[in-house]
Amino acid sequence: MEQKINCAEACVNGCVLGDKCPNTEFRAEASKFIEETSLDKMLELAEERLRKKMTEPPKWILPEDP
Repeated sequence: MEQKINCAEACVNGCVLGDKCPNTEFRAEASKFIEETSLDKMLELAEERLRKKMTEPPKWILPEDP
């Protein structure tokens, strides 16, 4: 039986399922990105995303009426 876990919470310090992880294709893509992308390029991408996020209008989350 396949285990269902919230990877964003359970795997903060590394994958807890190992070879049984349902997201192995993402792990391969991430490893390839890390190997092929310089740290300067990663920082540039992060700064660009942060700049975009800071210029976006605020998103209001309103509670539903009871």
